[in-house]
Amino acid sequence: MNSENLKKHIHGFWDSEIVPTLVDYIKIPNKSPSFDPDWEKHGHMEKVLNLAANWTEKNKPVDSEMIIKKSAGRTPLLLLDIPGTKKGNILMYGHLDKQPEMEGWNDDLGPWKPVIKDEKLYGRGGADDGYALFASIASINALKEQKIDHPRILVLIEFSEESGSPDLPHYMDLCSDIIGSPDLVICLDSGAGDYKRFWTTTSLRGLIGLKMKVSVLKEGVHSGGASGHVPSSFRIARSLLSKLEDEKTGEILLKELNTKIPDCRIEETKNLISILGNEVVEEFPWKNGMKPSTGDNVEGVLRRTWRPALSIVGSDGMPSTANAGNVLRPYTTLQLSMRIPPMVDPKKAVDAIEKILKDDIPYGASVELEFEEAAEGWNAPESKTWLLDAIKKASKEYFNEMPCTIGEGGTIPFMAMLGKQFPEAQFVITGVLGPQSNAHGPNEFLHIPFAKNLTCCISSIITDFQYY
Repeated sequence: MNSENLKKHIHGFWDSEIVPTLVDYIKIPNKSPSFDPDWEKHGHMEKVLNLAANWTEKNKPVDSEMIIKKSAGRTPLLLLDIPGTKKGNILMYGHLDKQPEMEGWNDDLGPWKPVIKDEKLYGRGGADDGYALFASIASINALKEQKIDHPRILVLIEFSEESGSPDLPHYMDLCSDIIGSPDLVICLDSGAGDYKRFWTTTSLRGLIGLKMKVSVLKEGVHSGGASGHVPSSFRIARSLLSKLEDEKTGEILLKELNTKIPDCRIEETKNLISILGNEVVEEFPWKNGMKPSTGDNVEGVLRRTWRPALSIVGSDGMPSTANAGNVLRPYTTLQLSMRIPPMVDPKKAVDAIEKILKDDIPYGASVELEFEEAAEGWNAPESKTWLLDAIKKASKEYFNEMPCTIGEGGTIPFMAMLGKQFPEAQFVITGVLGPQSNAHGPNEFLHIPFAKNLTCCISSIITDFQYY
């Protein structure tokens, strides 16, 4: 392979075909079904599907076949089946649904307002991970241009990942003959520790979403006449949360939600810190003199990748401060996001959470729990020598730096599904979500030069694929 020609082809293709399409994609508020229950009625999903399908039809490799699956009441699935010229099967994965808007965008930016500034494309979904379909096809076309042999490649794009991929098991069964048995899985939905090298993700946390409603009255009453006598629903909710989490340290107290961290992952984290140093702290937009939960950077990274953690991501029953009268509210609803480590059984974790929140409720208050589909974490299998060599070669060629591995605190449900279904498969989990890229939050951006070189690395790794 002529690496200079490959780089020229991919960089040019990004400029002419991918970036303009991502600009159009960002404009569409294609929120995942969990955040837009009326997604079918609103039609944004269909608009994105049409955009992706039309672009794929225009740019797909010769002799490849695009397949679209639509089951009633489910989000769609887009597949691109590319015949190979050597033995083996590669599965490439991405998604085209988005997180909701989130507050806090800079005045000149917005979730559905694509802006290119300082070689970064701002807007919701470009980096997480709308670019994946287009970059995957770009990486394959670059090989085709140089007539390089590759195995059969299946690009799989789903539309419910940000909701925990509830529709994916259905399509995995429906399309089992098409999917076959992948030897290598390439996922472009993960993160990067910096923008200077190729990063591979070796672990992902799982996720338990839970709505907890604590009710004390049928309707709100004057706080002057009731407070003190009628217990506050917020205080009861707070006491229930203390059963899950030590509020002083953030430690999750349930043994079912904790696991022993493998020694190899601790060593990988130490290597990560040796490369990035205090960048793992500085990447966050800290407020004033705010400090992290620990001054030990290795422990800090492990806390966000291999330890459980609770976040309160939403609430109901509380008016805005501008409209808050002196009323003892009848209920408090909190949306909980519990990250669980790899190798933790999500069903046992859900059962443990439900039991402790339903047991011994203060004052006999009414507690309603509504769990979302729990997503399992993932721990990568040991990589074969050829793959390690291929990753090292690609990173040195296109970034002029050695690659590095990283654990991620986020969740990609598809990886856990594939890991169970295809235990012999090898994995390259990577992505463009580096420092300050802020997926799910305000001011999300895609680092365009990094994405271009990452695409080159994917082409290189596919070229070096070896079938066993």
